Amino acid sequence: MKRILIYWFLGGVSLCHGACSSENRPKGEPGKPGEPEVSTTRIFFGDPFIMLHDGTYYAYGTASADGIEVYTSADLTVWQPAPGRRLALDRKDVWADKWFWAPEVYHVNGKFYMYYSADEHICVATGDSPLGPFRQAEQKPMIAGEKCIDNSLFIDDDGKPYLFFDLFNDGLNIWVAEMENNLLDIKKETMQKCISVSQEWEEVWPRVNEGAFVVKHNGTYYMTYSANSYESPFYGIGVATATHVKGPWTKYDKNPVYQKAGDLVGTGHSAMFTDKDGKLRIVFHSHHSRTEIHPRIMHISTVSFGQEDGREIMKIDPKYITPVLEIK
Repeated sequence: MKRILIYWFLGGVSLCHGACSSENRPKGEPGKPGEPEVSTTRIFFGDPFIMLHDGTYYAYGTASADGIEVYTSADLTVWQPAPGRRLALDRKDVWADKWFWAPEVYHVNGKFYMYYSADEHICVATGDSPLGPFRQAEQKPMIAGEKCIDNSLFIDDDGKPYLFFDLFNDGLNIWVAEMENNLLDIKKETMQKCISVSQEWEEVWPRVNEGAFVVKHNGTYYMTYSANSYESPFYGIGVATATHVKGPWTKYDKNPVYQKAGDLVGTGHSAMFTDKDGKLRIVFHSHHSRTEIHPRIMHISTVSFGQEDGREIMKIDPKYITPVLEIK
């Protein structure tokens, strides 16, 4: 028998369904003979990303010093580690040996591409399964001579690929470049700045616009991004829009759209995905608690679009779920 730990939050009120405990079985109720004991914990991913492929959800995030972990789920609420708890990406198979951050995985033309940061450089590796192993045939960063992080792939309606990423100049700011059709190389001559710190809420500490993720809706490009240091409780999510993927980008004048939701602080570095019901969802991390940053925790909410003052805007539901990981 299983008890599932799921948290729903709204305005600081938490409803805990099942047992608010790491124990999986009710006390006094033994498991079946030979059945492994199962415990649950929250998912300790920073910079999380979720992909739906062939009816299964795959989650990746910043966690391991040795590469990138992957978990799977059928329903977004309860997750399992990869078989043998193996890494999706192992540092022995790629360039660099530290700081594996912010992975995103895409399935294009029968191959899986993982975009991630390593040693403060953007990288890409490929694999034949969303579980990996992801490897680099040529072990190198995408831009060798420039520190940059948080690379995110966007493929437009015409099939043209672009890469968004953060550059370390005047703090962190967000750039875009066209990509070669192999999805491995960027066209450096097309690099163009998108946004940098420009709104009052972004000026807490230090100068950071990072973690871009772009979707297209009704002909408009919507970029979610994060501002302030990830260490700040005021880390939050903003939105910018454009009529062309390379901009110019205009920030929503009522940013941040998500900051300190419920009891959470340090909410940010988000990515969006479509769930099994066709709903647009958003995954993000928070600080571990109001007093501790690490390990950061993964949460999921829902994205919608509505009208405001004669314009369409993106909204993020203040309600969110905090999924759990089953450990056997």
